[in-house]
Amino acid sequence: MLGSPCLLWLLALSLVPRVHPLAPEDFEEGEEDETPLPAVLCDYDRCRHLQVPCRELQKASPTACLCPGLSSPLQPPSPPRLGEVHVVAEESSAVVHWCAPSSPVQQYWLLLWEGSGEPQKGPPLNSTIRRAELKGLKPGGAYVVCVVAANSAGESSLPWAGGQGPEGTGGPSFGPCGRLAVPPRPLSLIHAAVGVGMALALLSCGALVWHFCLRQRCGCPRRARPDARL
Repeated sequence: MLGSPCLLWLLALSLVPRVHPLAPEDFEEGEEDETPLPAVLCDYDRCRHLQVPCRELQKASPTACLCPGLSSPLQPPSPPRLGEVHVVAEESSAVVHWCAPSSPVQQYWLLLWEGSGEPQKGPPLNSTIRRAELKGLKPGGAYVVCVVAANSAGESSLPWAGGQGPEGTGGPSFGPCGRLAVPPRPLSLIHAAVGVGMALALLSCGALVWHFCLRQRCGCPRRARPDARL
């Protein structure tokens, strides 16, 4: 009977599983598995013309990508940023570029001022548009153009407040509005040649008239006729 506790103790030791200590390599492997993948930005450019919305790019992308942050759709959009304004003097037109704000946008439109008075409002443009053309500008005219963004909550604000028009402010250099000047329409070579020809013809006619008037006023000495009597 004295040996029975010893036998039980030996059986208990044999049944207990052995615990192996973790090596440093095991900790490194676990840390590598938990490392997050690097964030990839979606191919989205606020200033790109006909830019697909970033949410649609996320759905179509084979890998997960991130979109720029946007304000709440319950708030009016922030003002867009006016970009390059290219004036085509020969066609009396201008091409306006802009960049989208960090807000949900449903449509854009352009406002055009010529001097004081009410602006001319352009047609609505969808949210992918970043470029529009202004036609019918007057040669030698000066204008103020603004880009307005709108959604269901309202429309973006203009640099001036309280009904003050663009004539009362210089306008920001980095905002939704800008000034453009249309140079006089350049003359073609044909028009220039016609103008030079008409000027020369007028000078010639003037010189001839002056010559005849001077001759009649002063008179010309008459030649003596030869005597017929010989």
